[in-house]
Amino acid sequence: MSNFKNEIIELNEDTVLKLLEEKIANNENPLMIMEEVKGAMKIIGDKFENKEYFLPDLIMSGEILRQIMEKVEPLLKESKKGETEKRGKVLLGTVEGDIHDIGKDIVKFMLDTNGFEVLDLGVDIPAHVFVENIMEFKPDVLALSGFLTLAYDSMKETIQKIKNEGLRDSIKIMIGGGTVDENIVEYVGADAFGDSAVEAVKLANKWIEV
Repeated sequence: MSNFKNEIIELNEDTVLKLLEEKIANNENPLMIMEEVKGAMKIIGDKFENKEYFLPDLIMSGEILRQIMEKVEPLLKESKKGETEKRGKVLLGTVEGDIHDIGKDIVKFMLDTNGFEVLDLGVDIPAHVFVENIMEFKPDVLALSGFLTLAYDSMKETIQKIKNEGLRDSIKIMIGGGTVDENIVEYVGADAFGDSAVEAVKLANKWIEV
């Protein structure tokens, strides 16, 4: 495991920021930096689930993430300069019963810097709120996030409600977070899952180009 990723997991804020400055000075690819961050955040999430980390640790990791993103976001935007036209619309949110937002925030950040217009509804979002926003915002893609296993039933309920309203054929749905895999995609009725923010961007690109 890289030193940078490990220091994030250990919540060593000063060392993380020092190593980040070195990476930026060495012109490291900002996408690769964010992949390391995402991997570290997943392990922090696992530690929280396993009761090795607690809420103050989660808050600390969110603060470290915010500082990393402050420095990396301008670099990602710089690398995408000239791509002013929005590629498509993505509606994003963490489903009802779940308040995890670290993964969701990274996905939003990556979609945004890759030229998508993103509407982030936040966390603990009931099914009917997703439906209302699909009707108003008219997104090409819906991204449902959930870290806890209880989120799968909320995802399923949300997608069922979208079907009931006759909106399912007009939108592609990706899910992500925690231990999401192909089985969960099938269970909830989504189109695909992204196991990283880079994967989420790839899926959105693929669907919008079709």
